[in-house]
Amino acid sequence: MMGRVLSSDWLKIRGKGLWFLVFLGPIGLLAMQGLNFGIRYDYLTEQYKADLWGGLLANLADFVPVALCLGGTLICSMLANVEHEMNSWKQLLALPVSRTMVFLSKLLLCLLLVAVSCLLLSAGTVVLGMILGFPLEELPYADVLRIGFGSYAGALPVITLQLWLSLSSRNQTLPVSLGITLSIGSMFAMFMSEFFPLSWPSLAWSAPNPLTFIGAGLMAGILVLVPGAIHFARKDVA
Repeated sequence: MMGRVLSSDWLKIRGKGLWFLVFLGPIGLLAMQGLNFGIRYDYLTEQYKADLWGGLLANLADFVPVALCLGGTLICSMLANVEHEMNSWKQLLALPVSRTMVFLSKLLLCLLLVAVSCLLLSAGTVVLGMILGFPLEELPYADVLRIGFGSYAGALPVITLQLWLSLSSRNQTLPVSLGITLSIGSMFAMFMSEFFPLSWPSLAWSAPNPLTFIGAGLMAGILVLVPGAIHFARKDVA
């Protein structure tokens, strides 16, 4: 049943600009660092000569939490607007499918789209490093994957919360405004307590024990998912 609901949601997003957004985030980050290293190539390669790949990843990592929070917010809002703009909630919820299943399908599709964006970021980082002439034999494969998916795990509570708010409200002003605020706030993660979820996407990369914050993001995402699904199941969203 989940497969059929997810397949239906997948068809609905065609031509809605979501895929453009999925590609825009990683391409924008990589283009920015390509320009950064291109303009200051001699200076940066000298500064990071002991670990060229590490220097590139460190420069990218500063902007990944912002991109994840903002990108996740916009994807959630656009995904919810597919139903809001078509006024199709009554028809959708009249089908022999539980509201919880509908919520989970929307969440899974949102997470898949963000995961594709993270995969593009990791793959694009390798391509950018090769273009810059970094030695491929020194490529830190685990770190390249972690810069996309580690921070992604840390951002799961924010993304899940954004989908909950976006699905529950026809007016997207509040969810989008909150998402922009959280995105800006994530830029100051270094000044936040490690117990504050907004710092987890950054700490999932920079902390000595990143797995702690990756795990915390996964667990907190589930904790937000449960009340979100219950609220959606009981709320009249039609």
